[in-house]
Amino acid sequence: MGGERSSSVDLYWLPLGAGGHSVRVNGRIFEAVVAALERRPRLDLYHSALVVDVAGDEFVIEMAPVPDGNGAQRGVAGEGPVGSRWIRWLRIFRYENRCWRGGVIPDVDEAVDSPIRLTDDRSRARRVIELMALAPTPVWGRDELRTGEMWNSNSLISWLLVRSGIDLERVQLPAGGRAPGWQAGLVLARRQGQRRHEPGAGSAAS
Repeated sequence: MGGERSSSVDLYWLPLGAGGHSVRVNGRIFEAVVAALERRPRLDLYHSALVVDVAGDEFVIEMAPVPDGNGAQRGVAGEGPVGSRWIRWLRIFRYENRCWRGGVIPDVDEAVDSPIRLTDDRSRARRVIELMALAPTPVWGRDELRTGEMWNSNSLISWLLVRSGIDLERVQLPAGGRAPGWQAGLVLARRQGQRRHEPGAGSAAS
């Protein structure tokens, strides 16, 4: 008899705006303003994605703009508004949370210091996939959940990792970089975890 097939969760750091000139320029303007307000040097901005292998079945997990109405083909687990809920009826103002079986990260060739292997534990990898259906979809670029930071693609990834019980000790940003939104996911996941263990909270908290 052969052993069980291996499983894993890999993290990718992708330069903000990789493959898209306008996003890169806007990101640099954003970072210049924030750096000036915080009186620190400018840093390179990154967004994150995961590649999850569950016994040979590979899934790409990331938050991305909605390109068309064929979300089922990309394993879309949920959609949220960009900037404001009032204009989410326009596709350009919506994002999607993808759990794309056999999918690809479009700008993976530009990833920096990646992939980072976070775990080889099959149950943790499977839990990441299961959690996608429960992932929050607040307004992108705003702090609706009162975490102290805007919600974006990094928030989704950090939320998934904490909720699935994956140790974040191996998570390191490329030198001179930062990941806006990462803390928002950590704060929300830990807040929800605390609620689960409060007396009378029940086991269905998400």
